[in-house]
Amino acid sequence: MKDAATASANTAEDRENNFLKIAIQEAYKAVERGDGSPFGAVIVRNDEIVASCHNMVGRNTDPSAHAEISAIREACRKLNQIKLAECEIYASCEPCPMCLCTIHFANIKKLVYGAKAEAAVAVGFDNIIADALKDTDFYQKLNLEIKMAEGSVAVMAKQVFENTKDKFPFY
Repeated sequence: MKDAATASANTAEDRENNFLKIAIQEAYKAVERGDGSPFGAVIVRNDEIVASCHNMVGRNTDPSAHAEISAIREACRKLNQIKLAECEIYASCEPCPMCLCTIHFANIKKLVYGAKAEAAVAVGFDNIIADALKDTDFYQKLNLEIKMAEGSVAVMAKQVFENTKDKFPFY
């Protein structure tokens, strides 16, 4: 029989995995719809989804329309506020420096991501994303809980790039 702490940890992990799966679905939508590259993000407040978005760079001809930024913009509009301190963000992939800074400036309290940036680099994305924060203490300077997913949902997030690499253009 599991003790209460283990059951609670499993419940929290299951909750996070469910939101990450939605972010992964958004990543696939980006490619299927021709909107952009395979990245998705979900913003949650009090266990309710406030915004669920995917990369819109191609559709909007806007290099800043990454999934995380699109989700933050939508959440800010819906909640009519620029600070999302009560929110968490779930991203299909480790955010780039631009997105990470925007998450910070929005005061989001927690980031959970599925795949490491290297998964995107492996199929041809610019390594600036993976290299920009490597060997720095930038993450430690943020007032933000950052967690990488583990297990099957992390594998699902990584597979997005391999499964879509022939279906999206690089900009």
